[in-house]
Amino acid sequence: MSDAVTNDTVKRVKLGDREIILIGTAHISKESTKQVEEIIREENPGRVCIEIDAGRFKTMREGQDWSKLNIGKVLKNGQGFLMLSSLVLSAYQRRLGMDVGTTQGQEMMIAADVADELGIPYSFSDRDIQTTLRRAWVKSGFFQKMKMLGALIGSAFSNEKLSEEELENLKNNSALQTMMDELADYLPAVKEVFIDERDQFLATKIFLEKEDKVVAVIGAGHMNGIVEWLEALHAKEKEADVETVSTIPPKKKWVSKLPWLITIAVVALIASGFIRHGAQQGIKMILVWILANGTFAAIGSIIALAHPLTIIISFLAAPITSMNPTIGVGIVTGIIQAWIRKPRVQDLEQLNDDITTVKGFYNNRLTKVLLVFFLSSIGSTIGTFVALPSLTALIAG
Repeated sequence: MSDAVTNDTVKRVKLGDREIILIGTAHISKESTKQVEEIIREENPGRVCIEIDAGRFKTMREGQDWSKLNIGKVLKNGQGFLMLSSLVLSAYQRRLGMDVGTTQGQEMMIAADVADELGIPYSFSDRDIQTTLRRAWVKSGFFQKMKMLGALIGSAFSNEKLSEEELENLKNNSALQTMMDELADYLPAVKEVFIDERDQFLATKIFLEKEDKVVAVIGAGHMNGIVEWLEALHAKEKEADVETVSTIPPKKKWVSKLPWLITIAVVALIASGFIRHGAQQGIKMILVWILANGTFAAIGSIIALAHPLTIIISFLAAPITSMNPTIGVGIVTGIIQAWIRKPRVQDLEQLNDDITTVKGFYNNRLTKVLLVFFLSSIGSTIGTFVALPSLTALIAG
């Protein structure tokens, strides 16, 4: 390929005596896979950089070992939402790959295989996926979290089909820019973490390689951002720093205090009911709190098709856990559901296939636990927001 080759999918970036060739791919595109192999063979670079982290690459090459998963520990450690997000994202990518007859990330595997064959060293240049998910989670408010999960779940189980031609069209700049603009408007924190921060991380990791010629296999959506970062790093306009986007930021103080403020508000309202209107009104307010929290949490469990005992415990536990910010009802209901219907070996073995359909998500005992955790948590949260104005109205009355 000549130095003049620059288009929407391949860009040559000259940094002094160095040359970095960026291949922008669609992660489930047959054409991208073919292009990656051809360019690496033709260019024979000193190094190949691949947009994937070491953990995901190992999983793709060897398969995910779910046998050591302890779902109870996942929930207790507050990682239930993260695991659910990761699974539905994988489901979306896997389903799209099935639509066009390929597998997600195949071009990354081909890049490594060809590099191995030619004796070219290669690097995993992406940020760890768990770090990315955690940063997106921390940077998003409650409603942004719900929008993110809703968008992922909606995409994962959508019946919309994507043709190979439509997939290839997504790699052109105008289509990509439109998608980035829509994402920035709908989920600004997610766009910042998944796109902007990873542009910085990927470009920095690629820039820090020492070889004179580097081929980098990246998602097409990162192409322009990485070019800008590479040029800025070369001109020393920006620092080669990945640490600032590799740490999990602490929760904002007001966010961590909000659950306690809600607890204090509920206790104060109910106490005021007893003081101002007597025991009868105070007891009525307690019942309002129990019914609002318990009913909506139970409805969430019902939607998840939880075991009847789990549904009952949802109703009983939600009013209590809502007053204790250190434990959510979803943790309780998820653990109970896992105890009653313990995930089997076959659930773990079939997980990758089950997550691609709504039926599979409900039938698989592991994902059922996550659904119970998620939907009962949402129900309890709704119950809290329903109860607060009702309690206030009772005080005023």
